[in-house]
Amino acid sequence: MSKTFEDFDFNRQVLNAIADAGYETPTPIQEKAIPPILNGQDVLGIAQTGTGKTAAYVLPMIMKLKYAKGNDIRGLIVAPTRELAMQIAENVKAYSKYTDLRSYVIYGGLGPKTQIEEIKKGLDILITTPGRFMDLYLEGYIVTKKLEILVLDEADKMMDMGFMPQINKILEVVPHKRQNMLFSATMSERIEKLAENFLLWPTKIEVTPQATPATTVAQELYHVPNFKTKINLLKVFVEDDESVTKLIVFCRSRANAENVYKFLLRRFNDKHVKVLHANKGQNTRINSINAFKNDEVRILVATDVAARGIDVSNVSHVINFDVPVIYEDYVHRIGRTGRAYNLGKAVTFCNPAEEYFIQKIEKLIRQQIPVQTIPEKVFIEETPYEERQDIAKEIDLQKRREDPEFKGAFHEKKTLNQKNKFKQARAKAGGVKMSAAKKKKYK
Repeated sequence: MSKTFEDFDFNRQVLNAIADAGYETPTPIQEKAIPPILNGQDVLGIAQTGTGKTAAYVLPMIMKLKYAKGNDIRGLIVAPTRELAMQIAENVKAYSKYTDLRSYVIYGGLGPKTQIEEIKKGLDILITTPGRFMDLYLEGYIVTKKLEILVLDEADKMMDMGFMPQINKILEVVPHKRQNMLFSATMSERIEKLAENFLLWPTKIEVTPQATPATTVAQELYHVPNFKTKINLLKVFVEDDESVTKLIVFCRSRANAENVYKFLLRRFNDKHVKVLHANKGQNTRINSINAFKNDEVRILVATDVAARGIDVSNVSHVINFDVPVIYEDYVHRIGRTGRAYNLGKAVTFCNPAEEYFIQKIEKLIRQQIPVQTIPEKVFIEETPYEERQDIAKEIDLQKRREDPEFKGAFHEKKTLNQKNKFKQARAKAGGVKMSAAKKKKYK
């Protein structure tokens, strides 16, 4: 018999907030994580995105902290991106609505003045990105003496983004006696090492095998020769496929995201499509997410900054315009659809240089992505010379990565030898001219 939220040791305030959120039965991660967290144990959670892990740690945190107390924070949640931090903050507000607990979110990219004022008023739960937390802690605005619960969410992403020094500093400045939780979608060696340093006899919870895509997501792969043909294929999805009701298009770089966005903007207008990447201002990013969340726009073009933690319901499709080079990001990207047991589709466009990454991703997820044929109506463009060169260079680089002895067309030593030969030839030619000039001078 499956559990209900009534089976946990939650008070009426928390249960009413859960009912308002429309949750009826706990997800597997919630069922496994809530009891040990309520019991005060350290928890290591391996859970893919979209499994309800935020509620798995926020609900028991609210239950344990119960009511507003003093001025200094007692619960701290650290997340890698401002978007995820804001998402968690929304959940904390929703789940604590019938309590007097005070929560607030801080992140970089904005002036700290308002954030400092809110902290001074007194807080129970602080949600933060690592950099902004350390900035305000070192300036004396955040006091950690009363901290009881610390959560590191999306710890693998924090490592990928180079936040390890800040995480280590945070661990140095919080009390030793506290309850810790670490959540990650993947379990790499680095995460295991962090868990050893950070958690004390943790309860390990793994609701699905590591880096396994949700079973509610149908995956498809198209082999596409170049950027322009990818654009032509994208056009078919956004214009002709009626099942594409809400779409996120993921690009590897800001430049590609801008180019795809501009193309879609010409086809539609900004009432249908928004773009999200790190070059955009903070307000623009917030507005883009909110417009997409509230169904004001149908398409969101994004880099991987948006791949984690953005909980948007009813995303029908994810299109990987570029294959991610951080293989775990594939799981996070496609986890934006098929959430909360809804069905979704994830489509990946792959050029010849990206086939290498697809093989690595398939190894990671332990399954093959079904390959589809490009529809006849899609015009296959000729690959321009520069793009052809870039693809060839990338393939050479991949082969060298697998076999250090490989000498490709773009091998560095070979290129260096060519340069040296050219210099010698030029010097020789120069030398001949000089000696001829000297001869003339001394005749």
